[in-house]
Amino acid sequence: MQFNIDQFIIEGDKALRTLMGITPQRRSTPLPEINGSHELSDAQRKHAAGLMRVNHVGEVCAQALYQAQRLTSASEAIKHQLATAAIEEEDHLSWCAQRLQELGSRPSLLNPLWYSGAFTMGVAAGLAGDAWSLGFVAETEKQVESHLEGHLESLPLEDFASRAILEQMRAEEFAHGQMARDAGAKELPQIIKNVMQSVSKVMTKTAYYL
Repeated sequence: MQFNIDQFIIEGDKALRTLMGITPQRRSTPLPEINGSHELSDAQRKHAAGLMRVNHVGEVCAQALYQAQRLTSASEAIKHQLATAAIEEEDHLSWCAQRLQELGSRPSLLNPLWYSGAFTMGVAAGLAGDAWSLGFVAETEKQVESHLEGHLESLPLEDFASRAILEQMRAEEFAHGQMARDAGAKELPQIIKNVMQSVSKVMTKTAYYL
């Protein structure tokens, strides 16, 4: 993995933009099918904000993972696929940030920690080879889908705005995982899947509050 000064500046700028919440939004935020105003109680708003903060952290981590795996990939085709997925994830990041603001809340205070940890894991996966790196993408997206399904069940029924965002995200996360499988992803050993699930549980429980 070789870097020149221009590449270092570009990648550093991407990281800073992710952490500062100024990533570009290329698509409009998904709108709920049900129109009208549906006021949430304070408890419902707080719970919805906690869930959306977790999802925002997930998108921060996605940016770090895709960036690291793209930088360590040996295949230009895979680099392009990862970059394309990362662009869609930027929209997810913006949608979650916008919804957090609407709910009167904020992103996780530990986003720099989450980003650096995800970037480190992405580098490790990338250095293991493209097939294993793609396997990491496929498993990550599979676990993200599961989290999103759980959040859709847990969201207040009246929170149609958050639900519309998560449903669109779920569909695209599935597509990203399928992209990795179609590109030759290897099935990760169960022990690695278990470690990923354990790390994810720590992150989600912490990010819900912080």
